[in-house]
Amino acid sequence: MSGELVLVTGGSGFVGVHCILALLKGGYRVRTTVRSLDRDHEVRAMLERGGATMSGKPGEALEFRVADLLSDAGWTDAVAGCDYVLHVASPFPATDPKDEEELIRPAREGALRVLKASRDAGVKRVVLTSSFAAVGYGTEVLDREYTEEDWTDPTADVSAYVKSKTLAERAAWDFIEREGGSLELSVVNPVGILGPALGSDLSTSIQLILRMMNGAVPGLPKVSFGLVDVRDVADLHLLAMTSPKAKGERFLAVSDEVPTVPDVAEILRSRLGNAARKVPKRILPDWTVRVAAVFDPSLREISRRLGNHRHVSNAKAKSLLGWSPRANEVLVVDTAKSLIELGLVPSAGQVSG
Repeated sequence: MSGELVLVTGGSGFVGVHCILALLKGGYRVRTTVRSLDRDHEVRAMLERGGATMSGKPGEALEFRVADLLSDAGWTDAVAGCDYVLHVASPFPATDPKDEEELIRPAREGALRVLKASRDAGVKRVVLTSSFAAVGYGTEVLDREYTEEDWTDPTADVSAYVKSKTLAERAAWDFIEREGGSLELSVVNPVGILGPALGSDLSTSIQLILRMMNGAVPGLPKVSFGLVDVRDVADLHLLAMTSPKAKGERFLAVSDEVPTVPDVAEILRSRLGNAARKVPKRILPDWTVRVAAVFDPSLREISRRLGNHRHVSNAKAKSLLGWSPRANEVLVVDTAKSLIELGLVPSAGQVSG
């Protein structure tokens, strides 16, 4: 924490900007990559909304570099002089592209570019943001809790995003084993990430909450999905970055309970009053969701989850690193409040405390 320099890739993204926030609050100097310097002011605005003090000379605590996951250009400069790297950047669209390589190439090749540049620059450790997508898919749903020992089968019938995260993480571990030298690797595997949105460029997970609050969904599918607060994900990245126990380990990031979509809707209605008046109450039959998914690509991943309740363990991050996640009610409510504050939920009315 003594002013060490940390590179955060993808600093304009939801997780990336919260990682920058946590690092700045922890006394680190931060450098972040963006695809265009035009996003400089956007990132600073999100950080200020998140409570960071951005005063002082430009670049004093935060610097920007241009780098792209699909190009070698810029990465040597981006990692130069860095003690640690948080490799957060990876594409996560709302729907699968027609060509899965549109996701797989930047995820896998980007991870390898960052690792090679970090090794060559003498970085101590890279923390890779992977996903539960690399842990719990492609096989029959387990009747026990998923742990960090589990892996997705990328050869199975899985989405392009799931495949991209799995192949990227596998490639990262293979690189460290074969040619990583003294470079260390830790991996964070979050489930669905919610929490305070700091800008209008919303993550895929937060768009679900926004659509529920704006009445854009006709009913509630009977599916469950693990949730975690983005602030807790950022905290876990910092713990994985600095703890000697985290070297060579992966960590599932998930709250203590796995809710259903109707559970989330009930939290919104009970805590947000008039602001949640458009949140549906009707439970959709499974067959309705499956039929709708044929015509609406954004529903296909939801339809895959019908009848598949996955239990996910956070015991390793808790016991090994002392991590403590927020409750689902807190992260759901804080997500919704941020959408109201950003003006994305019209005529919100009063929000209860």
